[in-house]
Amino acid sequence: MGAAGVGKTALIKRFLQDSFEPKHRRTVEELHSKEYEVAGVKVTVNIMDTSGSYSFPAMRKLSIQNGDAFALVYSVDDPETLEAVKRLREEILEVKEDKFTPIVVVGNKTDRLHERRVSADDVLAKVEMDWNNCFLEASAKENENVPTSPAASARPCVAAGRPFPKTRVCGRP
Repeated sequence: MGAAGVGKTALIKRFLQDSFEPKHRRTVEELHSKEYEVAGVKVTVNIMDTSGSYSFPAMRKLSIQNGDAFALVYSVDDPETLEAVKRLREEILEVKEDKFTPIVVVGNKTDRLHERRVSADDVLAKVEMDWNNCFLEASAKENENVPTSPAASARPCVAAGRPFPKTRVCGRP
């Protein structure tokens, strides 16, 4: 989840298909599903690619109600998208009524080095220290720090008692 144009679909495509499409296209809502083996157990990972538009509040609320874990994505070159992540996190906690809902905050577009306007250190402090959530930065375009398996992306589910290995993965490059 995240604002429009932050690269949610690009991260999902990189994660599932190891591909990148440079042309942005708007997403309303798309469900992606893939089976993996995690610690000897077959796991079906369902990923809901949500709209970055806030024109669909009922769909967003339903996605939150049905979600087990959340990746909140912002663009490192746009501070407003980080503000959207903060609002989405609050909405998730309110809808789920669970302050331990597994959330990973992803700063995307690290390939835009000279356009960075959001400090990784500031976000890291807020996300991991204040919120007790995971944080990482990535570039879907350059395939940098994009999880390659659900084990890397799904482990935060453990905090909510979901069936994944009992390891919490957090960090940044």
